[in-house]
Amino acid sequence: MVESGEDDLVEYGFRRIIITITAVLCAMLEIVDTTIVNVALNNMRGSLGASLTDVAWVITAYAIANVIVIPMTSWLSQQFGRRNYFAVSIIIFTVSSFLCGNASNIWELVTFRFIQGLGGGALLVTAQTIITESYPIAKRGMAQAIYGMGVIVGPTLGPPLGGYIVDHFSWPFIFYINIPLGIIATLLTLSFVKSPKYGNKLKASQVDWWGIILLTAFIGSLQYVLEHGQQDDWFNNTTIITLSVITVFGLLLFIWRELTYEYPIVNLRVLKDTNLKIGTIMCFILGFGLYGSTFIIPIYTQSVLGWSALDAGLLLIPSSITIGIMMPFIGKLIQRGFPQTYMVAAGFLLFFFFTFWMQSVITPDSAGEHLYWPLILRGISLGLLFVPISTLSLSTLKGKGIGEGAAFTGMMRQLGGSFGIAIITTFIARFNQEHRVNLIAHLDKTSFEVQKTVQQFKLGFMSKGYPENEALAKAYKAIEYKVMVQSSVLSYMDIFMYLGALFLFCIPFILLIKKGKNKINPADAMH
Repeated sequence: MVESGEDDLVEYGFRRIIITITAVLCAMLEIVDTTIVNVALNNMRGSLGASLTDVAWVITAYAIANVIVIPMTSWLSQQFGRRNYFAVSIIIFTVSSFLCGNASNIWELVTFRFIQGLGGGALLVTAQTIITESYPIAKRGMAQAIYGMGVIVGPTLGPPLGGYIVDHFSWPFIFYINIPLGIIATLLTLSFVKSPKYGNKLKASQVDWWGIILLTAFIGSLQYVLEHGQQDDWFNNTTIITLSVITVFGLLLFIWRELTYEYPIVNLRVLKDTNLKIGTIMCFILGFGLYGSTFIIPIYTQSVLGWSALDAGLLLIPSSITIGIMMPFIGKLIQRGFPQTYMVAAGFLLFFFFTFWMQSVITPDSAGEHLYWPLILRGISLGLLFVPISTLSLSTLKGKGIGEGAAFTGMMRQLGGSFGIAIITTFIARFNQEHRVNLIAHLDKTSFEVQKTVQQFKLGFMSKGYPENEALAKAYKAIEYKVMVQSSVLSYMDIFMYLGALFLFCIPFILLIKKGKNKINPADAMH
């Protein structure tokens, strides 16, 4: 029987294990592909003859397609049947992966990455819904823990895996590795996943076409603005201004349309659920911290410490392993009724300690062992955040509300990551300029210390055979380089400080939620 009610979706024994593995594999495929290309961009530029701006579209196209399709997944699942939609999404993702690897120019690659993103966005949310509904309500904390392992470990697996493939093979293989996994996932989905029956299909005339157009317009424009804002000089650029206006008006019209149309593409009324409302905000902040820190740490180790892409990616592995180890324990605690609000508050506090620690250990010549323990702390904090936030968000939803809620939390986590990366990129550039100006102001030519340093550099270059005037010019260049590195390090320190402050600022609000929500304690809702 393919069509089934809510209770029939709960699986036991071998079937549940297979369904869980399939869903986690699909979620990981999608998320690893978000970050795996970052380390291959230079190789793509070389072999496809593209500029840095053009090649950035390989990331942008995938992200835009993701955030457009994520809110629609619940509706599409109802329209085509969850099993069919999930299987077709995996096939689209797998076929477009093959096409990406075979692309002969940059715009072909960007087009196929967009199609890959349309398939991939569905994998993320549908996988979460499938796992949640395959477990009985009492065990949904553990279900979210298992899903969380895939979602949080994924972004950190991407860079080292991408680095290894690019170093030992060539960039198309970062797409080809999806093909065998995609085929296995498709076969397992068709054999084991069931489709719930939560309403009838709509006729073509009833479909919310305007909702789809408005959603695509405002989400696509917002994602473009976030991805390209810094490099296009934000609001000094006509395209950015135009797309910002489209984002604002598109959002307002979309909300109006969804609340007034009989068959909305996205059911905004599900946000009346208090847990989900709070959960979507928390997911946004979690995405900000998760993707923001995954983005900034490799940049610091590569640009300041001069590490290779593979080494920079490997640095994040212990943090991921910590998350993986923690997830089942967190799931057990939730099953036993431990208040999730305390876990979330502890997670935010530990993330603040991680940023504070990172701020104190990063220097122009830090070693890997200096960063190891702060990153373990990051793993513990993200482990404490992901599962409780997910279960808290979906704990009081039933039936098709679970899929609709999962779509919101998934979208907000992705958007949080996009906002995080956009804001961090902008602030790194701004802080860099600021610190450089301040440092240069302290370099007084008449100062004995400055003259001594210049003299040391000059003698060093002269000992290598350079004439005196050339050695002096090189000495000034060396000092300029030291200023540049130092201003970069100060910028990263500032970023960690502000990131920590954001997480610390959230703690009182989480604790207030608990006091105001005695009627529906999320821990009780799990039983």
